[in-house]
Amino acid sequence: MSSLIASTTARRGFLGRLAAAAAAAGLSTAVPSALNAEPVNEPSADPALDAWFGKIKGKHKIVFDVPEPNSGFGAIWPRIYLNTMKATYPGDATAVVILRHGGIPLGMNDALWAKYKLGEQFSIKEGDVPATKNIYANITGLPIPGLGIAELMKSGVLVGLCDVALTVYSSGAATKMGMQPDAVKKEWIAGLLPGVQIVPSGVLGVAHAQELGCVYCFAG
Repeated sequence: MSSLIASTTARRGFLGRLAAAAAAAGLSTAVPSALNAEPVNEPSADPALDAWFGKIKGKHKIVFDVPEPNSGFGAIWPRIYLNTMKATYPGDATAVVILRHGGIPLGMNDALWAKYKLGEQFSIKEGDVPATKNIYANITGLPIPGLGIAELMKSGVLVGLCDVALTVYSSGAATKMGMQPDAVKKEWIAGLLPGVQIVPSGVLGVAHAQELGCVYCFAG
C-alpha cells in the first residue's frame, strides 16, 4: 500500500511540476481539442444522407453495429437500450442500427426473402429450415413489445444499410439465378423495409455515427 501511495504522490508531483513549467513557458494545459471536439457533421454530396444522420440527437446516443444476423439481437438490443435508458437516466436518447455485411437481410421485406431465398443465402433458419420471410422485422414471443427492425423504426430508431454489401450480395444472387446484377440490386433497394436508409458503406455508417456522438455497441 505504501508503495502505491508513494507512486501516486510522485505522479501528482510530476504532473504539478509539468503544469508549472508549461505555465511558465506560456503553454496551455487545457485538454487537447481532438479529445474535446464537437461532433463532426460536415455536409456530404448526398443531402438525404445528411438529413438522416442529422436525426442523431439527444443526450444519449448509441450505434449498434450489425455485421451478422446473430439470431436477431441487432433488432432487439436497441429496444432494450431505449427502455432501460429512459427508466434509468434522464434525457432524450437516439439509437442507430447499421446493417452491414451478412446483417443486411434484416432490412429487407418478405418478398425479397422468398424470391431470393435469403434465409438460405445468409444461413438464417426458422425452426429447422431456412427462413422464407424476414423473421426479424417484427419479433414476437418475448415479454417486451416493439422488437424487430420494422417496429424499431416506428419509434424513431435509425436503421442504415450498407450499399457495398447490397452490391456484392445482390450480384452474387444475380449470378446464381442467371439475372442481371444491376436489375437485382435495383429490386433489392426497392424491397427494403420502409424507412431503411442506404449508407455508402456500413463501416462509414458506424464511424460517422460515432463522430456525431454515438457510443459503439457490437451487435453482430
